[in-house]
Amino acid sequence: MAAPVAKDDELELTIESLAYGGNGVARLNGFVVFVRRGLPGDTVRARVTKVKRNHAEALATEIVRPGPHRVEAPCSHYPACGGCRFQDLAYDVQLEQKQAQVLDALRRLGGLPDPPLERILPCEPEIFHYRNKLEYSFTRTPSGPALGFHKAGRWDEVLDIRKCWLTTELGNGIREAVREWAREEGLEAFDQADGTGYLRHLVVREGRNTGQALVQLVTAPGEKFERGYLVEVLRRFPEVRSIHWAVNDTPAEVTNLPTKLLWGDEAIEEQLCGLRFRVRPNAFLQTNTAMAERLYGLAGDFAGLSGRDTLYDLYCGIGTIGLSLASRALTVWGIEVSEESVACALENAELNGITNAAFFAGNVGQVLEELRDRAGDPDVVVVDPPRAGLAGKALRRVGELAAPRVVYVSCNPTTLASDLKVLQNDYDYRLERVRPLDMFPHTPHVESVSLLVRA
Repeated sequence: MAAPVAKDDELELTIESLAYGGNGVARLNGFVVFVRRGLPGDTVRARVTKVKRNHAEALATEIVRPGPHRVEAPCSHYPACGGCRFQDLAYDVQLEQKQAQVLDALRRLGGLPDPPLERILPCEPEIFHYRNKLEYSFTRTPSGPALGFHKAGRWDEVLDIRKCWLTTELGNGIREAVREWAREEGLEAFDQADGTGYLRHLVVREGRNTGQALVQLVTAPGEKFERGYLVEVLRRFPEVRSIHWAVNDTPAEVTNLPTKLLWGDEAIEEQLCGLRFRVRPNAFLQTNTAMAERLYGLAGDFAGLSGRDTLYDLYCGIGTIGLSLASRALTVWGIEVSEESVACALENAELNGITNAAFFAGNVGQVLEELRDRAGDPDVVVVDPPRAGLAGKALRRVGELAAPRVVYVSCNPTTLASDLKVLQNDYDYRLERVRPLDMFPHTPHVESVSLLVRA
């Protein structure tokens, strides 16, 4: 049966809910249409942008009748900026939609008709200014280089940001100071289309509980700026403790690059769960500090440690989860593919006087058997994989460990659900608890912690 719509059709649709990823869900005589910029309850006029066999995609061009849950977005850059998707949706409804997305994934992809899903934890203490890390792109304007985020749905256009509601006053101040420095120095922003220009990205990381900040400048090859003056500009902020420079000589827009220390310490410190953590430019740390502590608390609760357990911390990053649980375990063994993060994890164990934790660099799917030979069988396994979930070999290796308890920290309910299905069907696990957390208000992202127990 042919789709009832064609590309560029103009439709009037009523949005029923939000799909994972943030698009509104509407139906035209039962045919699903995913509508960007449509919120639950809205009646919109939308232009069809893509048609597939079982659904279409569209862009809302006009709000015919706003839904009852629309609110005024505080940010002057919204909705042009691609950083936020739902500043104009009431926060309690954002939570409801994220809860529903996790439930839908567990039912539809996980094969669980009645999953043990608990109520989502809301973001606290505030739903703005929560990010401890932001990456800005440089862009060209008539007034000179500017800094901001890509426009919504565009890879080739960057919006000049003057105030971001997801960062702090300090984060906004550092960005503005670097913009003015770049204009004063007469430096040109990099152009992704033709590969010309120099300034590429600015990364600002904050230790929200320590008041320390790290700044990383990313440029094209060549040293075309005076290091001393950049350092002078940034040292006007007493919170800045570490200034790095990285060179990107590829077309790809990346910031995870080797860095050169221009001034200060190699890393900044953050405090989480009563522990100190050193954070280097490329090390992974949850970007919402307050909610990271809630997440680690949930992981510890689900782990049910007795003090005599061997704990595997897979995809361990800088060791935050494993080290926060070390006092309740016999031994902690962490694996992380990033050597820089592993260096931080080892450093963080020493910094906190933790002697029962060890960390190793490697791909989880490739080195897990070797770890088992060294550490023995685990009693509890904590996994915190990237958005793609447990890749094929890693999923098999985790299942083959046959640990009595697996705690799965997820940032993607769709890959979580498919991984849970395999662990239950192929490796005799039973899903006992799932608790979503909203670490990223006004965005489509939702985290969760799940507990699996061997049947």
